[in-house]
Parts: sequence; C-alpha cells; structure tokens
Amino acid sequence: MGSVAAGLPVFKVLYQGNLFADYFQMYLRDETHPDLPDDYTDEAITRRLAAGPYAVILHTVRNMTVPVHVEWHDRRPAPDLDAYQHVVEASFDCPSGQLVLAGLTDYDPTAPRLAVKVGPLGVRANLSGLDTLSEDGLKGNDCYLVQLWPMTEPEGVQVLKAWP
Repeated sequence: MGSVAAGLPVFKVLYQGNLFADYFQMYLRDETHPDLPDDYTDEAITRRLAAGPYAVILHTVRNMTVPVHVEWHDRRPAPDLDAYQHVVEASFDCPSGQLVLAGLTDYDPTAPRLAVKVGPLGVRANLSGLDTLSEDGLKGNDCYLVQLWPMTEPEGVQVLKAWP
C-alpha cells in the first residue's frame, strides 16, 4: 500500500497503530543491536529525537498510548512544515534490514518488526496535535508520523521546525 504521484516519491506504510509511549518515549532500532541512545539532556528532549548508531528514540508529549504511523520512502521526502508542529530529522544504521518499533517498556520479542533497506537510514519525526493535551496530560490528539528512507551520508539530529 502506498502512494504514487507525478514527481513524488513512492512510499509504503510499514506500521499504523498505537504504541504505549511509557516514559514519554518510543524507539526504532536495528533488530540485531539492542542498545538505545542514552542522550537524555534537556536539549535532546527538546529536540524530541535522540539518535544513536543503530537506533532513535522519539520523545512524545504524553506518557500514554499514542497513534503512530511509519512510512518507508524510496528517497528523502520533502518536509511538510505547515502540516506539523514539530519536525526533526536524524540518521542511524540498520545492518539487518529489520527494525524493532516499540515503547520503552514493551516486551521486545513481540514488538512489531519493520522490513527496510539494509544500511544507513534517514528518519524524520513529524509531530502534530501537541497543543491538544488535557489538563492532566492523559488525553490528547497528538499524532506521530515517522518517515524512513535510504541515506548515503550520516547526519546528526536536525530540528526543521520546533514546537515550544
């Protein structure tokens, strides 16, 4: 399932569902590399994305189950900064061609596996609905779109649009 339009990259939906973002976090990592990034500085949390050699952690606005959508693109898609409140990119390596998608305390063996191209990957997290949280922070219409594509050169974490 994907989208094809003149001049636009083809994409495939790898995951669409809900994840429990325990401790306000979810991750994508290479299946054969269990180590996650350990960059918990205020700057990394404000960027909402921490990248390690074989994984990224996305910081959510709720410590609850949140909607997540993951897409595979054949090349880096153009960012849509008007559609999202926070947009951040990074890269990491996936030598196995299998990614694990999970909340921080999910049971790893049963977490979704996503098949991707072997090698360096670009990743963009697009966050919306960040200002819709209830007063207690338990309910909201926050959404998380993660876009992946093959990369040639590794890059650090770059915020394209920041939500205060």
